[in-house]
Amino acid sequence: MDDSAPQQAPQHVPVMAERVAELLAPALSTGPAVLVDATLGLGGHAEAMLAAHPRLRLVGLDRDPEALRLASARLDPFGERFTGVHAVYHEMTEVLEDLDIDRVEGVLFDLGVSSMQLDRTDRGFSYARDAPLDMRMDPTTGISAAEVVNTYAAADLARILREYGEERFAGRVARAIVTERERTPLTSTARLAELVRDAIPAATRRTGGHPAKRAFQALRIEVNAELESLRTALPAAIDAIRVGGRLVVMSYHSLEDRMVKRALTAGATSTSPPDLPVELPGTEPVLRLLTRGAETPTEAELESNPRSQSVRVRAAERVRDAS
Repeated sequence: MDDSAPQQAPQHVPVMAERVAELLAPALSTGPAVLVDATLGLGGHAEAMLAAHPRLRLVGLDRDPEALRLASARLDPFGERFTGVHAVYHEMTEVLEDLDIDRVEGVLFDLGVSSMQLDRTDRGFSYARDAPLDMRMDPTTGISAAEVVNTYAAADLARILREYGEERFAGRVARAIVTERERTPLTSTARLAELVRDAIPAATRRTGGHPAKRAFQALRIEVNAELESLRTALPAAIDAIRVGGRLVVMSYHSLEDRMVKRALTAGATSTSPPDLPVELPGTEPVLRLLTRGAETPTEAELESNPRSQSVRVRAAERVRDAS
């Protein structure tokens, strides 16, 4: 996500802020408009969009109560133009219904874990500092990473590590976790990171960053059901956007990006049988792709905001209503 700010002073530079603004502007600048920021974070993108478009109303969703509190304080000067909602992005349809909003001009997703969550040691997202093994984006609900590593069967742990972390040594890491927890429960991020490191062959550990990075990503995705939420949220977002409206999605790992690519490509593809000489009415694409593949940060962006390194941006415009 786009946030990199201390907890009491949310001043930060949103990831690829200028490009995101450029992609959304045609849908937001022609009159009164509604933008859903489905991953509000500390409100960096939201603040920029509200400042750039005086007739814009922004609905900001976030599952993290602390992030929502800080963003709401930051965006308070915009008054009733901003509405903050404690919700996960797969709940977008229900949120808009509750607000009596039929269709919107834009939706923005800035996926993944926010810098605030990484920087808060007590949240347990980082393998670089010792903390309780939690990883919940909403610490008021759901299972923690400690519950996952201490209760899941070895086969389920291996599946999660393989599918969500793309970990080559998923089986070895899972067996090491099960062996260790039989001796004493795993409750610490530092202990888990050390365990993962020791389970991975030494030759592999020399490249590719911290050996625990993939395992921590996998556990975070499992704890927060991120891919399941995104799978529901993408079609809901496309349905919510009126003709001429735009969807922008910022992904930070290949699993998210592939899911986004499939959803946008499907929307931009005719559903007519390919062997017909003409396109059947009502089978035309509902989306027009705005990016050629996934866009990546510029060198200048990387210099000013190193946490943008892994971001991939895809965008599309709604070109017709579904039949």
